[in-house]
Amino acid sequence: MTAFLFGILSSLAASVIALALGLLRGSRPLWWLVTVCSWCTGTGLRRVYRRQSSAEQDIARDLSRARWIKVLAGRGNVLTREVFSPLWSGALSVDSVQVLLPAPHPQGDSWLDRRSNDLHRFDPGYSPELLRDQVRTNMDYLAHATRTRSNFELREFNLPNICRVIATDRVAYLTFYSSSTHGRNSPCMYVRAPGLLYSIALQQFDLAWINSSPTLPAPQP
Repeated sequence: MTAFLFGILSSLAASVIALALGLLRGSRPLWWLVTVCSWCTGTGLRRVYRRQSSAEQDIARDLSRARWIKVLAGRGNVLTREVFSPLWSGALSVDSVQVLLPAPHPQGDSWLDRRSNDLHRFDPGYSPELLRDQVRTNMDYLAHATRTRSNFELREFNLPNICRVIATDRVAYLTFYSSSTHGRNSPCMYVRAPGLLYSIALQQFDLAWINSSPTLPAPQP
């Protein structure tokens, strides 16, 4: 049932991405057109970054204004970069931070392994174990960076790796993963609250959070 809901939401958002990218292939002033359409339709879409990695400066700005932060990531590399460092160092004060990462050592069928198979098709260096190691490394980083923070919670999920969500009480950055490119090269939508796409971003996070579990220690060799 959860996978079915994820499929519906991803299809809707993918359609919006296609429309927005068609508008944005011209020039930056067309962002104004997207904003106007957003106001008229209630989607909340304000901008589309051609690459997810291009949004990091703006993400850092919005994190500095946030009351709470929710992150659903397929690997979590962004959490170890400069964009989040003020949060871990204590330079930013927020009420709560919730982070979801894929379970790096699940029992049985693993959506993380399915994602690694997609990556391997266009990047032969990727294997299931490599992707699991990267997630474990990012979890270890967060465990150390947040060891004195009472407002931080990290959980793991074993659900379809279809998107990345970085959300605050004001905005959300929503990236739907492609089976033919890395997430950092995928388009990223910037959406504002209130709006349909902002609600979808929070629904994606909440669905994964409900079906998540506390992080587990790595299995001993």
